[in-house]
Amino acid sequence: QVELVESGGGLVQAGDSLRLSCAASGRTLSTYAMGWFRQAPGKQREFVAAVSRSGGNTRYLDSVRGRFTISRDNALNTVYLQMNSLKPEDTAVYYCAASRLFGMVLPTNYDYWGQGTQVTVSS
Repeated sequence: QVELVESGGGLVQAGDSLRLSCAASGRTLSTYAMGWFRQAPGKQREFVAAVSRSGGNTRYLDSVRGRFTISRDNALNTVYLQMNSLKPEDTAVYYCAASRLFGMVLPTNYDYWGQGTQVTVSS
């Protein structure tokens, strides 16, 4: 069992940056590949980024590649999503999730989820 808690969301202007954190408790985070998803009102939950157990491999949604960076610190049981050059279309609730497999883009492939943190980007 893994409990995930996201933090770091907020209201920012277009072009600003935010860093989201996902802290894990329970089982050691290094057991899992991790992902970030987002869900805007009226839309399906969307894959954003994934990182392998070691942190050596990453995968991104095309629209965020080059602006967002996913990373992890297994010693701190924490995963991060650095978001730069934010756009209004990035507005959503952001979720972190844990999976036994790296790089999965479907939410159904993730076993544990956090409660989400709101990111709002104004134009």
